[in-house]
This record gives sequence, C-alpha cells and structure tokens, in this order.
Amino acid sequence: MSAPPEPAESSEGPVLVLGDDPAAVLEAAVWAMAALVSTQRQALSEPLDDVLLRDPRRTAVLESVGLVRRGPDGYVLHPSLPQADAATAGSASAAKLSSLRQAVAAASDGAGTPEGGWGAQSDEVLLDQGRASAATGRALAGKIVPRLAGCAERLAAEGSRVLDVGTGVGALALALAERLPGTRVEGIDVLERALDLGRAELAAADPAVAARVSLSLRDAVDVSEKDAYQLVWLPAPFLSEVALAAALPRLAEALAPGAWLVAGTNPVAEDPLRRSVGRWTAVRGGGNSFDTARMTEELEALGLGETNTFPTVPGGPVLVAARRPEH
Repeated sequence: MSAPPEPAESSEGPVLVLGDDPAAVLEAAVWAMAALVSTQRQALSEPLDDVLLRDPRRTAVLESVGLVRRGPDGYVLHPSLPQADAATAGSASAAKLSSLRQAVAAASDGAGTPEGGWGAQSDEVLLDQGRASAATGRALAGKIVPRLAGCAERLAAEGSRVLDVGTGVGALALALAERLPGTRVEGIDVLERALDLGRAELAAADPAVAARVSLSLRDAVDVSEKDAYQLVWLPAPFLSEVALAAALPRLAEALAPGAWLVAGTNPVAEDPLRRSVGRWTAVRGGGNSFDTARMTEELEALGLGETNTFPTVPGGPVLVAARRPEH
C-alpha cells in the first residue's frame, strides 16, 4: 500500500495570484517560461539586446512578469538571470527546456506518474537534462574540488579515478574530465538508452578529453570496488530512496582513504508550490526527496566526516561533501 500524500501547505498562501480564472493564469505562466527559454537559447549565439529587440511581443511577455525591464542604456535583466559564461547559460537553458518537456509529458499522461521513471522520458528530455548537468560538473571541478582538503592533489596524481554515478548522457563526466586533466572519469548508469546517447556525445567531444571518460551499464548498488576512487559524484535526487540506502555504503567503501564523496541534493524551495512540484517530479523520475540535512546525516552515519555544503548555480543543486577518514 502506498503512503498517503503529504498534506498541502496552503497555510503559507499561494505563490501565484490566480484571480478568477486560475487555469488561464497558469497557462500564461507556461508561455512566459517558453518565452524565457527561447530567448536564453537564442542569446547563446548573439547579443541579448538584439534578441529582445527582434521579437518585441515575446519581450513584452518577459517584461510583464518582471524578468526584463527597459533601462536608459538598453534592457536590464532580473538579477537571477545573467550567467557567468556561455557554457553555464547553455546548461541553465537546457535544464529549463527539460523541465518544460517533462511537464508536457506529465500533462499527456493520464496516470500522473509514468512507469519506468527516467526510462519513460524521451531522448530529447534525457539530452536536455544531461547537458544541464554539465554546469554542476564545472562547478564541482572548478569551485568545490579546490575547497576539499587534499582532493585537488589526489586528482592531479597519475592514475586518479572519479566515479560518476547516474552519468546519463555523460555530460557531467565530460565536464569533469575537461577540467581535471589526467583524471579518468568512470560513468555508470542503469539506462542503456541514455548511455547510447552518451556515447554519441563522447564521439562529438574533444577526443583527448573523451578518451578519459568511460560509460558502462551498472547499478550503483553493484559497485564492488574498495579504496578505488579519489572522488565519487552522486546525484542523489535521481535514485529511489531504497536504491540510495543500498548504494551509499557501497560508495563509501569505494572511496580511497582520505577521498571525498560529493552528493547533489535539491535545494529547499521557499514556497509551497515549488516544494510540492519538486516532490511530484522526484517521484515521476523514480527519485527521492532527500534534502541537504538528511543527506548530511546519512553520510555521517556511514563514518564519513568533514561534511560541508556548497551551493552551485541559482536554483541548482546544493552539494554535500563528506570525506572518508585517512585511517
């Protein structure tokens, strides 16, 4: 018997003012997201002001929800929208596009939750979601690894190995290999179709980088190596609670003494709408709703220490890092 649904959090009030025709407002919000995604994708290859000026009606949609406003020297974006670089901006737009495609699939699915989790998603969703994860890989390699005691030195050593759990189409693995020269990244996943897409992505990547990435069909609960990896990446929200509980001890044992496990967790939303949507999408993807605090507790219960948390990009995952003791 399935557990009863969690109670609605209506006491905090709605995050949207829906008025007398809430369905129409929600439909318009979907179109506003479409305007944002299409604008961001076009701005990857041309100046944003040119993109906004060329389609004034679409730009008016963005203005109506406060994402764009006219300033004395051109358009000014909402503070949350500018990205540090083109690669990060591309990952962010891919994530939003993946979310839109998943929402359309959910609307078309009368049962509410498809069988098969991510296996029920289209190739386009898998590619968008995977490419979005490259931003996390870049943040992990460039911002987090240097802040983990001894991690950068271990990864710079000859023969260093990284395990990328739930690698999907391999985008995060590629991002790690690109920014950690000499390190071999081993990506595992339970979805063969995603791995096939990943092999095509590897074939299109820089051969010198792709040569240090391997993709294989494997469940995290079947990881049997001991003391093998200098870094283990775990995208926790994509595993079911049962699978996560079974995999965590294996992954902790796979760490070399003194090495680090970094787990991605979903940020806690500030409003009831995003919290409830987050729980629904986690279930649809066959995942779990562990938050950062729960993941920290689980890692410490396994004997890992020096735990710390790191944000990534706005709205992106919060990373929880924990270290296996040296002795």
